[in-house]
Amino acid sequence: MGNQAAHVLAADFGAGSGRVVRGSLDGNRLMLHEVYRFPNDPVQLRDELHWDFLRLYHELKQGIRKGTEGVSAQVSSIAVDTWGVDYGLIDGAGKLRRNPRHYRDARHAKSMNDVLSKVSEQELYSMSGVLPQQINTIFQLFGHLQDSVAAADADTRLLFMPDLFHYYLSGEQACEYTIASTSGLLHSGESRWNESLITRLGLPASLFPRLVQPGTVLGHLTDDLVRELHTGPMKVVSVGSHDTASALAAIPATGTDFAFISCGTWSLMGMERETPILSDLSRELGFTNEGTVSGKVRTLKNRSGLWLLQECKRQWERENRFYSHEELIQFAASARPHQSMISPGDEVFMGPGNMPERIRLYCEHTSQTAPESTGAIVRCILESLAMEFRQTLDELEQITGIRPPSIHMVGGGVHNRLLCQFTANATGLPVIAGPVEASSAGNCLLQYVALGEVGGLSEIRDIVSASFKPEMYTPQESDRWQEAYGKYRQLNRLKQQQQ
Repeated sequence: MGNQAAHVLAADFGAGSGRVVRGSLDGNRLMLHEVYRFPNDPVQLRDELHWDFLRLYHELKQGIRKGTEGVSAQVSSIAVDTWGVDYGLIDGAGKLRRNPRHYRDARHAKSMNDVLSKVSEQELYSMSGVLPQQINTIFQLFGHLQDSVAAADADTRLLFMPDLFHYYLSGEQACEYTIASTSGLLHSGESRWNESLITRLGLPASLFPRLVQPGTVLGHLTDDLVRELHTGPMKVVSVGSHDTASALAAIPATGTDFAFISCGTWSLMGMERETPILSDLSRELGFTNEGTVSGKVRTLKNRSGLWLLQECKRQWERENRFYSHEELIQFAASARPHQSMISPGDEVFMGPGNMPERIRLYCEHTSQTAPESTGAIVRCILESLAMEFRQTLDELEQITGIRPPSIHMVGGGVHNRLLCQFTANATGLPVIAGPVEASSAGNCLLQYVALGEVGGLSEIRDIVSASFKPEMYTPQESDRWQEAYGKYRQLNRLKQQQQ
């Protein structure tokens, strides 16, 4: 590892916002400087929900411009990471056929049912290791091709969201392994397309480009972009292009049995494994198996995250009630504890809309005190998320036989100190929180691996440990939280009976 490496740019697209971060490596310390941040709002077009890819690509270019201004050292490379499952289709001329569909689009439910009429849930799970959910690429793509025969011609290629950005940056078409592993279209635990499944569903094999591993240099910024952005030449690198894969790489852990929570719009909770878990119990409990940057598997469960709070905040702003996140946390801290709970993953909370009202109605329908004040609603969300983490922890122990000794929590949710403390209280385990920008840190350090400045995952985690001081949360009020968890489980059982 060199003493002073050149800069790199990490573009980290979340489901609610995006940011471009400049990374600098000095010895064994990584420094991150956020140069640009922007919203990522989906667009409702009649009955379809889309990502505004053209706007996001414009924002990426602004981030590159800002990230290369006024720096003394060269910016050597750039890499993009995003959320999973969503994709774009490009034609033979390299044009985007349409804006990518959003994973929350209501049409995906029908597509899932159509696929499951051909391949059972059990078969899909054993073949791909990915839990069948309507957001999965496999269902989206099947429905898309059913609606549009033209999308399936021999020159059309599928690129996942980060691969799409990389293509328009470099001109190179490839799908990175960790993002492709969210699709349900790979062999379980392997970096290869599942040809038999693709054939069985009648999907054209020509849609699927080559797969590349994290740390692959795809090419260089195109000459047109270098001229447009007034920047020097830089490499375009595939890192852990799924943001959770890059975030997991940047967890400052030394052991192997820790649990992790990557908390943002979604919360992904799980453990690193050598091989996927494909048991009936794992599938019934809702666990999926996705790739890591080191060739291992992250067995995890997609749980609700700060989406609920984000949607509440948006609703209050529509009502001309503007609160900072810090104010919302203060309101929640002052509210009475354990007055009401929700099941954050219930389908009633999936789509956008008036989230505070949906929370109140949920509590009324489950014979609880409906939260009325802003603080009561926020506290209800945060306590319920912590309870969901506790439930997931218990389920992880069921399928692995291991009770993790600690939880590493990374991502934007780390800013919410109340949620971190509630998670420690509910699980009874110490929570090691940080780094907040784990996806960006992992993205940058994997670029340095590709540039030959860092040796691999072990060295990445050593650098993260030296660069970012985590915050420790120890469990408190164990008896009260254990009692509340019993009520949470009872609430879930009641909802299941009603369904």
